[in-house]
Amino acid sequence: MDFASLMSAEISKAKPPSSSTNPSQPTKYLKRADLEAQRQEAYLRSQIATQQEKEQKALKKRKHEEEEAERNRERDEKRRRLAEESHRRREEEDRKQERARRKRLGLPELPPKPDGQTADGTLLAEEEEIDDEQLVLKLRAMGEPTRLFGESYRQTLRRYKRLMERAMTPQAAQTTGPIPTTLALVPETEMKVAGTVPKDVESRKFLFRQLASYFTMVLTEWAVALAQRPETVKQNFQGKAAYNAMVQSRENMRPLFKKFEKGELEDGILGPVVEIVRAAQERRYVDANDGYLTLSIGKAAWPIGVTMVGIHERSAREKLHESDKGQAHIMSDEVTRKFLQSIKRCLSFAQTRWPPDDQLQLMG
Repeated sequence: MDFASLMSAEISKAKPPSSSTNPSQPTKYLKRADLEAQRQEAYLRSQIATQQEKEQKALKKRKHEEEEAERNRERDEKRRRLAEESHRRREEEDRKQERARRKRLGLPELPPKPDGQTADGTLLAEEEEIDDEQLVLKLRAMGEPTRLFGESYRQTLRRYKRLMERAMTPQAAQTTGPIPTTLALVPETEMKVAGTVPKDVESRKFLFRQLASYFTMVLTEWAVALAQRPETVKQNFQGKAAYNAMVQSRENMRPLFKKFEKGELEDGILGPVVEIVRAAQERRYVDANDGYLTLSIGKAAWPIGVTMVGIHERSAREKLHESDKGQAHIMSDEVTRKFLQSIKRCLSFAQTRWPPDDQLQLMG
């Protein structure tokens, strides 16, 4: 081996291997295409991971919503069953009270429930087949709302059946006077009441009809007299106050008419009211006013001035607390006080509409 071959062998040993001979060894420089390929590959991997994470979250959310919807359905179903049970019990209680009231007043019995309802108030299957459009048309023909807020089809059908049952139930006719009442009003020639309160039931019913007829006549004449005033009088302060007094008296006497209809006016008030009305019909308004004062204030002694002087009691001081006979009914409750005050206002109008022959019978 010559020198030249030895030198070339040594030089080849010391020379580093080229990239072409060892492609797996990292190079110092990379091409732009390789960098772009690596970036796109990393972006695609991140997008796939993000998409998988979103799908997992959506799956968990959908599962949670389905479970929540199932719980809500169970809760709504339980609430609906409780509401139906409460409604059924309320209807049974109302029907029981209505039967007791009709039995007390001597009215005819309630008609039985329609065949479309069972004992627990639910509808039979054949009546559930009513078309929704036909149900809407029937409710519109009756002047009722076709669907209430949150009302289902079954509830709407039940409401329609209740309306039909109420329409078939006979209702007592009401008068068209200032205060509508179911009492049959008597003509003016028969309004004169007796001096005492009768004991039998039929005579008391006729007495209530007489009282209702008299107060209806007074209120009607009062409204007519106010309507016939000049327009300037109607618009001033005194005219408006007079009209408001009439309206307030009419509204406050509605409970009295209800007591007339039910026959529940106690004798402690009925007797003085009969005396007041009889005196007013005979145009003895001072006597009627005295009866009103006796009814409202009573006959109990009122303490005036000093009642205790020294260590000894005054004579007849024990009479101040004897209120059994002279109890003031106007102080018993608010409703009684209002309709008794309305009777007093009716007396004030009656003496101007039907003035007495004796001027001494005019109230001050």
